[in-house]
Amino acid sequence: MGMAKYDQVLVGIDIGSSHVRALIAQRDDESGELSVVGKGLAPNRGTRRGNIVNVEATVESLKAAIQEAEVMAGVEVDRAYVGIAGSDVKSVNARAMVSVARKDREITPQDVKRVLEAAQSASLPSDREILHAVPQEFVVDEQGGIADPVGMLGSRLEVNVHLVTGNQTRTKTLQTCANRAGVEVLEVVFEPLATAEAVLLPDERELGVLLLDVGAGGTEFALFSDGEIQHSAVLPIGASHFTNDLAMVLRTPFAEAERIKIKHGCCLASMIDDDGGVSVPAVAGGATRVVPRRELCAILGPRAEEMLSLVRENLIKNGMDDHLRGGVVLTGGGAQLDGLLEMAEHVFSAAVRYGVPTGLGGLVDVINSPTWCTASGLLRYGLLAERSQSRHKKRQWSMRSFVGSLRRVFSDLL
Repeated sequence: MGMAKYDQVLVGIDIGSSHVRALIAQRDDESGELSVVGKGLAPNRGTRRGNIVNVEATVESLKAAIQEAEVMAGVEVDRAYVGIAGSDVKSVNARAMVSVARKDREITPQDVKRVLEAAQSASLPSDREILHAVPQEFVVDEQGGIADPVGMLGSRLEVNVHLVTGNQTRTKTLQTCANRAGVEVLEVVFEPLATAEAVLLPDERELGVLLLDVGAGGTEFALFSDGEIQHSAVLPIGASHFTNDLAMVLRTPFAEAERIKIKHGCCLASMIDDDGGVSVPAVAGGATRVVPRRELCAILGPRAEEMLSLVRENLIKNGMDDHLRGGVVLTGGGAQLDGLLEMAEHVFSAAVRYGVPTGLGGLVDVINSPTWCTASGLLRYGLLAERSQSRHKKRQWSMRSFVGSLRRVFSDLL
């Protein structure tokens, strides 16, 4: 494949606590759809529990993942959408109101811009910044449920928004790592917002669905209802905690505990139909011993129940526990632990399914896994963001052309 121009390519990078994942997609000129043409995967030893703790190690992981994707795609990339998560990412819902400026009371894009800016005017601590301000609904003269108020008539415009904030220093560290790996960050994206673009169905968003992304360092979750995000949070418990529990209780190296968890782990005792033994190497070359699978389950089960119960308690606290008519969608590497889906059905009293990337063409068979949902979602998020920017530019150009035409008419009259 020849070298592609950047305006035909989108890049999504998921910097996880265990791996860095990079995807490159080609955009079709006619349909505008995306086809995955390259993927890269590299171990990441520079991030812990969602936070970058070693810049050099993270940069090297980024370089390795990006290079692998570039070689597969046959292109060089220098810009990307990059995901962010971690327990320091916070969210809150806010509301704002402005008066409509025009005398004829027609709402314009400028009015929408003003009300969104007003919603983001809340004072924040000096070390925090707004990552996203996602409109949930607009309200025109007390008429709610409006997705786009432009062109409507009214004297008062209100908006409900979902604000996602992050730590400025951490965001800049993330951008620095990407820059040192040769990539300009087009936007830092809260991972559940990106993941949702790849795995959630429109009907699920309308009915009410919980997106639960179990990563290595933590679990991010977001609840969507009436088509938009209503609540999100980050739980500092992830797949690495399951592995650490096994390593501590079984007194085995972390790498062996990870292997045992993936190959033999189960968190629901009723799913173990045989009590076969699992060989567990000891620390520092000690004697290997055989441990029944039920003993592994006795270690993993309580942690899984704790994680899911904390998520449910958070939903109850925020009045969102009755918004799951569309069910629960599990993503992330940690979600693949045997028994977790069935346990989630019990904890949330809802239908639960695994999320896999959708809405992409090309090498979809190699990313057909919950572990690639965030990177895939970043591609979809980037495509939608660029389409939105294009529409905005066209609207501005249309207005300029209209004003220019009026000027020419008046000039001719004079």
